[in-house]
Amino acid sequence: MTEFAESAESNLEPRLPVYDAIRRRRDVRAEFTGKPIAENVLERILGAGHSAPSVGNTQPWDFVVVRDPATLHSFADHVADARLRFAQSLPEERKKTFDAIKIEGIRESGMGVVVTYDRGRGGQHILGRHTIDDTGLFSVVLAIQNLWLAAVAENVGIGWVSFYDESYLTELLKIPEPVRPIAWLCVGDVAEFQQVPDLERFGWRGRRPLADAIHFEKF
Repeated sequence: MTEFAESAESNLEPRLPVYDAIRRRRDVRAEFTGKPIAENVLERILGAGHSAPSVGNTQPWDFVVVRDPATLHSFADHVADARLRFAQSLPEERKKTFDAIKIEGIRESGMGVVVTYDRGRGGQHILGRHTIDDTGLFSVVLAIQNLWLAAVAENVGIGWVSFYDESYLTELLKIPEPVRPIAWLCVGDVAEFQQVPDLERFGWRGRRPLADAIHFEKF
């Protein structure tokens, strides 16, 4: 990726309280405008992801920025096929609910950021991963959350696409072993952030009350 170079003034970070960013965060699908985001904004968003904590300070993530229309169209077609397979597996009533839900904005966003996980980064002896191997994967997810909240602060939308075969995306982007793609994130300018998440708005599933998720001393 080309080196980012902007004036100090254009690199000023936006101010948004963290709780406001958490409340505004949405999985964006239909609200992308297609307008490109500025390079310095993209750099700040990726920088937020890269600032995440990681097990043994391995920083096992990489960010693949995808703008080539041919790649976007190929991936979108693959995701459409995966969506169809899922829809065909559903009971009829559930399928009716799902049919109204848009699952991605790959073309509309104009850009994808694929976040990968390199399990081999840091060597064989990873401080903190000895007994829980998934802590490396957890580190990548923390980077994704950092990136996502930074995007909200920049008024940039993120949509996590999960309807794909991992082997397909690995081949599409020529990702070398043992690196795995963990998330394709649609990234782009948005007209608005929905007040209610799509899956709640369309009746797929509501949010659990906080009280149901809190336990004291034992589960």
